[in-house]
Amino acid sequence: SAFIKTLRGSDPDAALVWLFAMVGSGEHPRFIFRRMAIFASEDIGNADPRALQIVMAAWDAFERVGLPEGEYFLAHACIYLAQAPKSNAIKRAMDASRRAVERASSLEVPNHLRNAPVKAMRTQHGYSEGYQYPHDAEEGIVQASYFPIGWEPQDFYSPTVHGYEEEVRQRLARAKTIIRQRDAMRS
Repeated sequence: SAFIKTLRGSDPDAALVWLFAMVGSGEHPRFIFRRMAIFASEDIGNADPRALQIVMAAWDAFERVGLPEGEYFLAHACIYLAQAPKSNAIKRAMDASRRAVERASSLEVPNHLRNAPVKAMRTQHGYSEGYQYPHDAEEGIVQASYFPIGWEPQDFYSPTVHGYEEEVRQRLARAKTIIRQRDAMRS
């Protein structure tokens, strides 16, 4: 707990203390890497998408090298996570979308999103009818509804302005404007 809270608090020096206190008390490095991998998504996410890559690469290097030199990889990942910009937007989006799915009375897939394994189904049932291939659009985004039938568009993922997530936030705002123009025109 102290280790994770210190990483979240962006103090690499104190995080190293807790890291080596755990190692010194016999905690297996795999457990520590597991916690750091979770932290990289839960507390950093898209504010710095490299965080998860750094942890996984350090974990892989540790598995190849072992102790005692493997402690370099623990320290490397620890310091990276502590200094990285933080965001829990992925966790918030995950929780909100999971609650919405649990409350939903229906998750019916719209025909334009259904795939027809045989051409007869496509013709008979209208599967894929109206689907627009985003790669054919100028910006790679089309006006479409991607939610289940009967659902209003929702913003589960709300990127912060921290680190790389600011760029993600701007890109998503533009994409949602295009995607939801169809819904706005109906109103």
